[in-house]
Amino acid sequence: MLKKQPVSKVMTKNPTTIHEAAAVSELRKIFEDGDIHHVPVVSGDTLVGIVSWSDFLRVSFGEFGNQDGRQLDTILDHTYKPTDLMTRNPVVIPATSTVRDAARLLSEGDFHALPVVEGETLVGIVTSTDLLKYLAEL
Repeated sequence: MLKKQPVSKVMTKNPTTIHEAAAVSELRKIFEDGDIHHVPVVSGDTLVGIVSWSDFLRVSFGEFGNQDGRQLDTILDHTYKPTDLMTRNPVVIPATSTVRDAARLLSEGDFHALPVVEGETLVGIVTSTDLLKYLAEL
């Protein structure tokens, strides 16, 4: 059955990440340069949190919305670190899980992305959009 497909069938492997000590301006660049709405925060290969586009917008436009890009980067880099914006200990899904497991977790939570892990090592990410695209192809 299709719902028993492994989560690896729909996840993005080797997702774009940011190191916990990186500058927040790097995070802004990731969000603005790609079609990415969730960025896992790592320490080495270990997942420590996740930042959503909404999390980022709360600080970048809430307090500093009328700055140009360079001014915004300077302010953000001196004010925040990715760890200040991230959700710590996010709900994760083991790489051995199924598409159905991912759908269940995403439908029950107040979030739209699940880091996929092997132990504590990040190996992928699956989003609500990934699941919808998977269903649309059936």
